[in-house]
Amino acid sequence: MNAKQIKELVKEMTLEEKASLCSGRDNWNLKGVERLGIPSIKVADGPHGLRVKDPNSYEGIEGRRAVCFPSACCTAASFDEQMLGRLGDLLGEECVAEGIDILLGPAVNIKRSPLNGRNFEYFSEDPYLTGKLAAAYIKGVQKRGVGTSLKHYAANNQETRRTTVSIKASERTMREIYLRQFEIAVKEAGPYTVMAAYNRIDGVFSAQSEWLLSRVLRREWGYKGFVMSDWGATADRVKGLKAGLDLEMPGSASRVTDKEIVKAVQDGKLKTAVLERAVERILNVIFKVHKARKKTTFDFETHHREATAIAENSIVLLKNEDGILPFKKGERIAFIGEFAADTPYQGGGSSHVTPYRVAHTLSCAQKTVDILYARGFAPENSQADGGALLDEAVNAAKAVDKVALFLGVPSSVESEGYDRADMLLPERQLALVEAVVRANPNAVVLLHNGSPVELPFANKIKGLLETYKSGEGAGEAIANILFGAVNPSGRLPETFPLKLSDNPSYLNFPGDKKEVRYDEGVFLGYRYYATKAADVLFPFGYGLSYTKFNYGGLKLSETSFTNGDSVTASVSVTNAGGADGKETVQLYVSSANKDKIPRPIRELKGFKKIFLKAGETKEVSFNVSFDDLAYFSPEFGGWTVQNDVHYIQIASDAHTVLLQAEIFADAKYDRRITVNDDTTIGELLEHEATRAFAQTVFDRMSGRLLGDKAKDAEASGTTAQDSFWQSVILGWAMRLFKTTGIFDEEKYSSVLNDLNEKLKNEKKRS
Repeated sequence: MNAKQIKELVKEMTLEEKASLCSGRDNWNLKGVERLGIPSIKVADGPHGLRVKDPNSYEGIEGRRAVCFPSACCTAASFDEQMLGRLGDLLGEECVAEGIDILLGPAVNIKRSPLNGRNFEYFSEDPYLTGKLAAAYIKGVQKRGVGTSLKHYAANNQETRRTTVSIKASERTMREIYLRQFEIAVKEAGPYTVMAAYNRIDGVFSAQSEWLLSRVLRREWGYKGFVMSDWGATADRVKGLKAGLDLEMPGSASRVTDKEIVKAVQDGKLKTAVLERAVERILNVIFKVHKARKKTTFDFETHHREATAIAENSIVLLKNEDGILPFKKGERIAFIGEFAADTPYQGGGSSHVTPYRVAHTLSCAQKTVDILYARGFAPENSQADGGALLDEAVNAAKAVDKVALFLGVPSSVESEGYDRADMLLPERQLALVEAVVRANPNAVVLLHNGSPVELPFANKIKGLLETYKSGEGAGEAIANILFGAVNPSGRLPETFPLKLSDNPSYLNFPGDKKEVRYDEGVFLGYRYYATKAADVLFPFGYGLSYTKFNYGGLKLSETSFTNGDSVTASVSVTNAGGADGKETVQLYVSSANKDKIPRPIRELKGFKKIFLKAGETKEVSFNVSFDDLAYFSPEFGGWTVQNDVHYIQIASDAHTVLLQAEIFADAKYDRRITVNDDTTIGELLEHEATRAFAQTVFDRMSGRLLGDKAKDAEASGTTAQDSFWQSVILGWAMRLFKTTGIFDEEKYSSVLNDLNEKLKNEKKRS
């Protein structure tokens, strides 16, 4: 049904019918209008597997069987857009088979703190990586004719008081960190729906923020789908509708809120056009997904194998001292730790999936290798004899050549609805590591967690694998990596700090009862640690392999570029080791930053995962756009690029630059400012329209009025002069001039008006 037909259909609807379409029928279904042939459509939780109600089970406890794919914390470590597209395709296929029209995912909120209980559902601390992977996922799902719901828009970065807390962040922080991934996904993939978050931003609920839902999402980004609320996130239905919230979910409150909409229209408090616009957006999606419906089935076993392959492509090797991994044929191996036999593979909350078939690491490994197993520990609240378990583990460690210790965060600790209290592993696990390593130093630790943990024993073990929450095929994937059937290739999508207090959000998480301040600004994750040159346990982008890769020959197609241009960066990569493997090539940009704008030392702007046979070389190319160098400046009215030298960097991780090339950015526009008392002479000198006036002020102050101060600055060199003039505000200079009779109040006011008019009328250079 096209746009014209939808408009005609809306005209045939009663006011009550229009209002009714703006809320759900129940938890998982939208309303239809039978008399007009408008169907009801069905939604389901994701993002890493379907959670569809089983009619034979209590709602919210058990769903129908579905393949539990690795969570986003794991798939993000793949740094593989193609793989995320394949994951989306598989989920889309399952949606079609189950009669699901909209999958509620992907979840793309930024990992601001390691303590966020829902971090396992989110991709990364980096908005570029998050946005690109989310876009690939969305395209994969939607090519099956199933819609997605990009969530949670926006800044839903904690579970503590998530329904009421207000986020206090600068516009630059919001634009560069907490909205950027949404922007990438919206512009590149066009999700059918966007889900508004619970929290407030600057005191306004996300679900009734006109700035968020209409100005940014629709007018600036050109979004065409509809916006739904998170479940129960609607505070004022009419305000939300005016702001751009089309659909309220679930349907439990619809009998009340539908009437509120009707009354608001009847009382003239809500324009009919606003309501009809929302209905049109909803109908457009309803008919699009309904038209794509078809009867089909899928093979569970095939999808399980795919889930295993995704996990294999995502698990991260963090330490491999003395080549302890992979385990070799003939070595005696002990698996120690409860998680070897009962592998944690997903987090808790609305994304919890009833799996098709869970493969645990111990049983998978025992199919081909004799493994000595010791439970090692029990949950902290268990009554099991910890001393006996510890003794058993130590005896097992003494009896073998190498030990694999299976540790992690219990699934009950990482869940929607609450945040973690700390970054620590349970005490019983820490005690286990200490005892086992004393008995046998040839120890490898495997982590099962959705977010970083502190590792006080890191320098005592020889091997470390981060498996994250790697889905129902976790056991097979882990076993294949441990014994060398698969070469690990994952990279960390987040920084592992040495300790929780190192995290830049530490003093402002989770805030007070009403507000949380994002005072770290754009310096989040690696943007903070790398810029500060701070020590970390493992940096963003870090990961090892069973082979070695060498880089060389970074080339740029141009040495300078300007607005609308792009440059091709190419680099050669060689597998210099003895095993086939995959490598993730990472490209970052960095600015010489002569304008002294607070900016991260580098930012990820490209990544590609390639497969290389032993001894093979490939050239990898990236397209770097002029806009990749931009930062958001509210002062200058939007995204801006410094006229400056910038650096294209190829790095093995966010802290380790391998190759670097210079490029000059020639920004063909003048950044706008408003001239007032607080404008500095240095700022006026930067702009063509105000430069002549600023130079006059500069000359007069340097020559006659400031005397020794200006001379001292001049004698100290260019840097001192720049710093000096950046600190001299126009109001102070004019007050000095008034004492000489050069300016009076009227003339000064006239000068300000003249300068601002010049700035206003100045045309952008083409």
